[in-house]
Amino acid sequence: MSSIGTGYDLAAATFSPDGRIFQIEYAHKAVDNSDTMIALRGKHGVVCAVEKIVASKLNVENANPRMMRAAEHIGLGMAGVYPDCRNLRDYAVDECLKFLRDYREPITPKKLAATIAEYVHVFTLGISRPYGCAMFVNSWDETDGGKIYLIEPSGLSYEYKAWAVGKHRQAAKAEIEKLKLEELEMEQLVKEAVRIIMAIRDENKEKNCTIEMSWVGENTKGKVEIVPNNLLADAEAWARERLDEDDMED
Repeated sequence: MSSIGTGYDLAAATFSPDGRIFQIEYAHKAVDNSDTMIALRGKHGVVCAVEKIVASKLNVENANPRMMRAAEHIGLGMAGVYPDCRNLRDYAVDECLKFLRDYREPITPKKLAATIAEYVHVFTLGISRPYGCAMFVNSWDETDGGKIYLIEPSGLSYEYKAWAVGKHRQAAKAEIEKLKLEELEMEQLVKEAVRIIMAIRDENKEKNCTIEMSWVGENTKGKVEIVPNNLLADAEAWARERLDEDDMED
């Protein structure tokens, strides 16, 4: 019995005969086709970076950010369908405020990731379609160090030392695996993140691009911040030199 084109892909609450849920697979495709996003955990913090294609020169710079905050100490990196990203970010903020009001202390990134993952799963079962987005939850503190959690459209949540999502995710992961992340300071982590994004870029199709990046670590005293533009510019210049050197060696 074929499970393709027989109506099993119309609802996320319906399994196909071979145990697949097509709507969730389609949601994963929405994330896989989005801009490449990476998260790296270094010696003293975490950086999260995304390459955004600028659709028009008339766009206001960073008008639709992919890097957001759920709370002062928890950063979010959002890949996939942008309205879904904003809606899930609003839910994350509400959960942070609710936890702070109920328990008089900030929510942990692990608890927030588990709460969002459960919400995504329940939403998928009870509403018309899954969220077409994935979310990185990033944080750092002196006790636990850096944390990276990824919430997938299926409602699964994983903790990573580093990860990548989006259309060039496989190439990005291959580059990430070459790094000795535990030895990298924050500024070097920024440079390597920029280098990876520039190395996997398709120059023919992605000419008008900008890199958006957030960081949280010892240098920011555990607060999530957007990486300054001057630091990003220096990192891009460094990355170009490295890539040119690699091309000459080849």
